[in-house]
Amino acid sequence: MPLFKKLSAYDERSARLAGIALMVLSIFLFSFGDAMGKFIVATYSVGQLLFLRASAALLVLAPSIWRQRHEFTHLERPWLQLFRVVLSTVEVAAFFLATVYLPLADVITYYLAGPIFVTALSAIFLGEQVGWRRWTAILVGFCGVLIALRPSAQTVSLPALIALGGSLSFAMLMLVTRSLRATPDIVMVSSQFGGTFLLGLVLSPFHWVSPGAGSLVLFALSGCISVAALFCVNRSLKLAPASVVVPYQYSMIIWAVIFGFVVFGDVPQVATIIGAAIIIGAGFYIYLRERDLGRQDTSVNPPV
Repeated sequence: MPLFKKLSAYDERSARLAGIALMVLSIFLFSFGDAMGKFIVATYSVGQLLFLRASAALLVLAPSIWRQRHEFTHLERPWLQLFRVVLSTVEVAAFFLATVYLPLADVITYYLAGPIFVTALSAIFLGEQVGWRRWTAILVGFCGVLIALRPSAQTVSLPALIALGGSLSFAMLMLVTRSLRATPDIVMVSSQFGGTFLLGLVLSPFHWVSPGAGSLVLFALSGCISVAALFCVNRSLKLAPASVVVPYQYSMIIWAVIFGFVVFGDVPQVATIIGAAIIIGAGFYIYLRERDLGRQDTSVNPPV
């Protein structure tokens, strides 16, 4: 039939273009949500942001959680699942806490080093074979982190160390996620929001500020944007190969600079720009090497 012929012609090229478009959209949404979070924590505590943001996200996810509730039974390696939730919660809290004191571009720069940390940790803790080319890229990437960190007695601050610690937690999260491939997406996503919900529930009463209607809309929008961004990422990876769409994730630094300047008046320092460029170059090279070796899961998704 003509309709099926038309659909058949649509196939691969259109699917790849749609995958790229969805990945670019997801990074914009992640970056917009990060900027919104930084705006919110200027008035409200990080605990309150985590609590209300996760509440909105879980409400949006509730129908899917109910429809796929059978996926939550008999999970592989429950203790490792719990450890993953802890890592996810720590890195999200560290991310937003760091944005209270640092420009958005600085915090994103540290998180861009995640794939570099993953490769190094894989070699150290999992005994994975890492050749000299990737070790060279890892060292170059660490140099980029040091340039962005601007280490000296006067410039290394606690917020910068918090952001770097969050980035390391993020890398460990990706490493654990790599070993839990059989876990359904709905379990992965909802458990991450569940972890931030519980931490926010514990922390928010200590610095609670009663939000107005406008602020509640911002909190809800922040959670909904995170869910939409994750949906776009997942759909993108189903429509197109990771080797095609993952490199576009590095565009988050561009959005971080734009939102940082437009919303907060932050002008990125030269050291941050140079460090980010080095980190992206090293991370992209590592990604290409891992792709050649058959590993397609090097991801730099921002925290959810």
